[in-house]
Amino acid sequence: MSTVVYMVRHGDSPKSGNERSRGLTRRGYLDAERITDLLKEEKIDAVVSSPYLRSILTVQQLAEQIAQEVIVYEDLKERVFSTGGIRIYDNELLPLLEKSFSDPDFSLEGAESNADCQRRAVRVLEEILDTYRGRKVVIGTHGAVMTLMMGYYNSRYDLDFLHNTSKPDVYKMEFEEKKLVNVQRLWGGN
Repeated sequence: MSTVVYMVRHGDSPKSGNERSRGLTRRGYLDAERITDLLKEEKIDAVVSSPYLRSILTVQQLAEQIAQEVIVYEDLKERVFSTGGIRIYDNELLPLLEKSFSDPDFSLEGAESNADCQRRAVRVLEEILDTYRGRKVVIGTHGAVMTLMMGYYNSRYDLDFLHNTSKPDVYKMEFEEKKLVNVQRLWGGN
C-alpha cells in the first residue's frame, strides 16, 4: 500500500521582511490557485505545512477545498540560514548553499547546517508517513528543506536539483512503507 506525498514549494513571496511572516505576492496567490486546481482531482487526505506564512498560504485553499485545516509542523520550517529570522538575499545565499551542500555540517554561527535541517525535517516526514500510511498528503514547504528531505531518500536531489526548481513547484513522491519508489514533477512552470 503506497503513501503519496506532494511536496509543494511555496509561491512567490516579498523579498524583504521576517522569514516567518512573509506572505505571498499577487503572483504567489495566483499560483496558489493554480496549485489547488492542479491537485483537486488527486483525492488529498491531509494538508500539512511549514509554520511560515508563505507556505501555509500556498496550500490553504487546497485544505479548504477538502474541508480540512492546514496542520502546521514547526520542524518543517525552512533551513535556518542566519540568526534573527531575517531573509538572506540571493547574492549571499548562493555561496552559502554551495558550501552547505559540499559540507553538510557547515553553518554560520548560530544558524543550522544542512545535516541538522535534514534530520529534523525527515523525522517529521517519517512521522507523516506513519500517520497517513496508504493515504495522500500535501506538504507546504520551502526549496532547501524540500531538497534535503528528498535528498535523504535519493542523492540525485542535490544543489543542482534545488537550482532547477521554481516558486512554486510540486513533486509527487510515492512511498512503499518508507522507501521512495517514484517521484514525478507535476508543476509545469509559470
